[in-house]
Amino acid sequence: MSIEVIADGVVRDENPHWVYYINAERVNELDPKRCGKWMYMAADLERAEDLVREAVVTGAVIEAKRSTAAHMALSRSGTGVCCFYLNGDDAEAHHRAIEFLLRHNLVRRTKAGRLYNVSFKFNEQTRAGEYGDNFHAKICLADFVDLDTGEFIS
Repeated sequence: MSIEVIADGVVRDENPHWVYYINAERVNELDPKRCGKWMYMAADLERAEDLVREAVVTGAVIEAKRSTAAHMALSRSGTGVCCFYLNGDDAEAHHRAIEFLLRHNLVRRTKAGRLYNVSFKFNEQTRAGEYGDNFHAKICLADFVDLDTGEFIS
């Protein structure tokens, strides 16, 4: 593990599987029972690094992480993931995070140009082993954004 301060109040922490960026001054705002993440599947480690760093440094989220090369090597698809953390009941935090995801084109679009209705996943769902068909989203992009226009719903 290696921890380094990279910006005012933001630290970078790395272990064999994950690289974390954490706003150390605000991390206690994340409640383990309410916290979850928006995810982006990433094959490009440099871009993933830039994304998670920027998301925390700019305040889009309090904490973000990305897979390491070693973690990606264990993946069947050879890809990794970026996770952008916030409390699931914080509408303003969702707005900031989704705005970041959309601005960086991190939500795929269908052939018709519609945004995929990606899901927010609570950490408790991850701990409970909810993956694939066993995962049932409680919050989706369509709760916040018109999938056809990409505009936020009032």
